[in-house]
Amino acid sequence: MNNLETPSKSKQTAALSMSTLAFTSCFAVWTIFSIIGVQLKDDLGLNETQFGLLVATPILTGSLSRIFLGIWADQYGGRIVYVAVMITAAFATLLLSFVDTYLLMLLAALSIGLAGGTFAVGVAYVSKWYPKEKQGTALGIFGVGNVGAAVTSFVAPFVLVAFGWETVAQVWAAALIVTAGAFWFLTEDDPEFRARKECGEKSKGIMEQLKPLRHVQVWRFSLYYFFVFGAFVSLALWLPRYFIGVYGLDIKTAGILTSFFAVPAALFRAYGGFLSDKYGARAIMYLAFGISVVCTFMLSYPNTDYVIHGIEGPIAFSTRVGLVPFVMLIFVLGFFMSLGMAAVYKHIPVYYSENVGAVGGLVGMVGGLGGFFLPIAFGVMNDLTGIWTSCFMLLFALVVTAITWMHSAIRRMERAAAPEAMRKLPELPEMQTIHHPVEHRRAQGPTLVDWRPEDIDFWKKTGRKIAKRNLWISIPSLLAGFAVWIYWSVITVQMLNLGFPFTSEELFTLSAIAGLSGATLRIPSSFLIRVAGGRNTIFFTTALLMIPAVGTGIALLSQDTPLWVFQALAFSSGFGGGNFASSMSNISFFYPKRMQGLALGLNAGLGNAGVTTMQLLIPAVMTVGVFGGGSMVLEERSGTL
Repeated sequence: MNNLETPSKSKQTAALSMSTLAFTSCFAVWTIFSIIGVQLKDDLGLNETQFGLLVATPILTGSLSRIFLGIWADQYGGRIVYVAVMITAAFATLLLSFVDTYLLMLLAALSIGLAGGTFAVGVAYVSKWYPKEKQGTALGIFGVGNVGAAVTSFVAPFVLVAFGWETVAQVWAAALIVTAGAFWFLTEDDPEFRARKECGEKSKGIMEQLKPLRHVQVWRFSLYYFFVFGAFVSLALWLPRYFIGVYGLDIKTAGILTSFFAVPAALFRAYGGFLSDKYGARAIMYLAFGISVVCTFMLSYPNTDYVIHGIEGPIAFSTRVGLVPFVMLIFVLGFFMSLGMAAVYKHIPVYYSENVGAVGGLVGMVGGLGGFFLPIAFGVMNDLTGIWTSCFMLLFALVVTAITWMHSAIRRMERAAAPEAMRKLPELPEMQTIHHPVEHRRAQGPTLVDWRPEDIDFWKKTGRKIAKRNLWISIPSLLAGFAVWIYWSVITVQMLNLGFPFTSEELFTLSAIAGLSGATLRIPSSFLIRVAGGRNTIFFTTALLMIPAVGTGIALLSQDTPLWVFQALAFSSGFGGGNFASSMSNISFFYPKRMQGLALGLNAGLGNAGVTTMQLLIPAVMTVGVFGGGSMVLEERSGTL
């Protein structure tokens, strides 16, 4: 867009918002078999491999078509291509409701898959409305359209149970037609295509646009997307079946729980684009892949019984991932996959600004093929191994391969780009901050360009005031974190007295879950400061405490609230415990070494007062019925009045 007039903000907003809405509708149609496929499996008597092929067939078309649709979007304009594909996919979805054999289902699924190809069209269309420094955020927002998978997972089961799977197909087709009409009337051609059309300039030919695909780098990006997007799509399709087979849930519950994975992997993609613009796509890719390695390893471990021959006889124990921990793990996995999706597509307009459609189409195609092949592989592995968690074993191997290739490629590029600078580094390059502390701090970001707390004059004139302000803001944040983290030790006792229908063992698991969560989350919290900065990290992790704080108050209103809800809230309370690591790391930076003991002592000591605060306040609060008088009702039910 260097030689083009910058479009107005209203036109940019219209193009981005309508593209996101259109992609949401297309993604909902693209993943329709994740729900109706479960019913079709029973109706047609399909085995696991046939089921995997059925749900993956639309993904094949959506993947293979992306490279050509991306090129056509560059040639003929994203607007008209977007609308044409939506109308075609809508009619294919409508025709689906009139077929009744497995072969015809597969043929209809091939046409429905075109809806998934709109991703390449949207990337080419949206990227041309924004300058490079904002494309990561814009494409991240556009990628939120992945939430269409969650829409299908959440809404389609209710429509299916009430009216049948045919109605699901008809309603989804009608919604796509309406979206196509709205997109056509509310958007305009992108600036680059409009300028080219006014000048009578011909677009590049297909072969010329395909030239960048010779670069190995493009295929490396494609592998990244094969995991972060392909695995996302495959799990969105596979998880309803997994929940039903492993945990014995009904289709509606399975669909709702699948949305716990699909929603964060969609909504947080916009945040991933923002982080990629601000901190660099490479750092976000490391973070996304690293956390994914941990999550897929934990999810891949099968239920196992062990017998250890102890001194006084056999000691038996077993390992298994229960429903609540499983939902929490896939939530975390979905979140970091979403960051990875945005980071991958941040690379493309930066490296290949003249070929966004072709390169973005190829990367999207390979990612989509992951969504095609992986569900089939999941079904085959289930049939061959008889182990449900084999799907996560495959994903673990895939993400380890991706992060290994990425790291080795980056190391090669660094050595080739700056051989002289690399030779001048100390033997351990990570110690550069010790050799040149002032220069390193000045290069870290725009907030503090010069920070020298060990310099006495600097400390007296500038440093002390800033450090104290950060400390006195950090203390109440940490206090709130400890308060929310620890309040389960008091709430569970009150719940037992108030007659909640849980055993003592079940209630006291809430404290254990909160404690384990808080301790574990200290690990990522310790390096989030480095990635996102102290202010952003403290704000974000403290704001997250609203989820368990408000959620627990609502859950305590009724004795009918299921145990898993309290367990999920207890897990989310762990954000408060994890805050300790980030808070201490943040404060230590601001103070000189001679004063860090006092500063960290005040931060930790007064922050830990959150424990005492909850132990004093919660019994009184629950007794007087702050939660809408709910506790008084509970006392009547339990016979204490």
